[in-house]
Amino acid sequence: MSYVGPDFDPPRPRRSPLRRTLTVVLAALVPGALLGWLAFETLGGADDGGPGRAAGATSSTAGSAGGGPDDKPGASASQSPTASAPGGAGALAGKVVVIDPGHNPANFAHTAEINSKVDIGTHKKECDTTGTTTNSGYTEAAFTLDVAHRLRTLLERQGATVKLTQDADRPYGPCIDERARIGNSAPADAVVSVHADGAASGQRGFHVILPGAVHEGGADTRAIVAPSRELGELIADDFAESTDTSPSNYVGDGTGLVTREDLGGLNLSTVPKVFIECGNMRDSKDAALLTSGAWRQKAAQGISEGIVSFLRG
Repeated sequence: MSYVGPDFDPPRPRRSPLRRTLTVVLAALVPGALLGWLAFETLGGADDGGPGRAAGATSSTAGSAGGGPDDKPGASASQSPTASAPGGAGALAGKVVVIDPGHNPANFAHTAEINSKVDIGTHKKECDTTGTTTNSGYTEAAFTLDVAHRLRTLLERQGATVKLTQDADRPYGPCIDERARIGNSAPADAVVSVHADGAASGQRGFHVILPGAVHEGGADTRAIVAPSRELGELIADDFAESTDTSPSNYVGDGTGLVTREDLGGLNLSTVPKVFIECGNMRDSKDAALLTSGAWRQKAAQGISEGIVSFLRG
């Protein structure tokens, strides 16, 4: 390092007329360039983020019927650049997925119809129910439909054909036997029925319900037990990772997997199918998650990743 005193004044080279001309021209151009750059940044800049829009910022809400309390008008799951599943566009081309949003939002106005009994193969059971709610009144039907919309967006981006058993587009239902028939006739490569539980406070976590081996009356699940278990295990793993939540502490012995033989939607299915109870609406901590649009996006993401892994083998 060298030190130069304040009285050190080295000789300066002579400047040519051409150099003086270039200096004047540059002095005139630089301020204009700076003003142009500032104007560009003020208007938002390029797509990698400008003022008021962080790079990679995403929307955490979906503008669908039944959005939760923190949803913002006009937001949509399709606006989120991170809302995608592994595999890339077209990974599920030719695949059919049926999403079954549990409980029609209008069921409460049609109690006689939903209380009528239908045949589920092993016995008769009510057509449907109203579902449960959080203590603040956010309904399971609103939750399931919102997650279904988000899930549909994710899967369609992968190239899948997605069908919903209901989209709040009918007065009630469909009944549980019809829900199964919709998946069968699609014919679906995978069916996921989306729910939220109504257990006691303090009981927390998600669980995936798998079909048991049923062969009775009009029910025969023997061919779908194994693939449904594979589908359910993949969804449980990806759901836990995506949502950072734990398997149920009240059913499933900590595995997040439960096998049942009393659900018509499973008993009457001839294609791989599972139910997922995303959390307990009656527990305040779980309810705080279920009513969050950002968390519902993570829930849809986890379910979609499990479906994609299953369908891609």
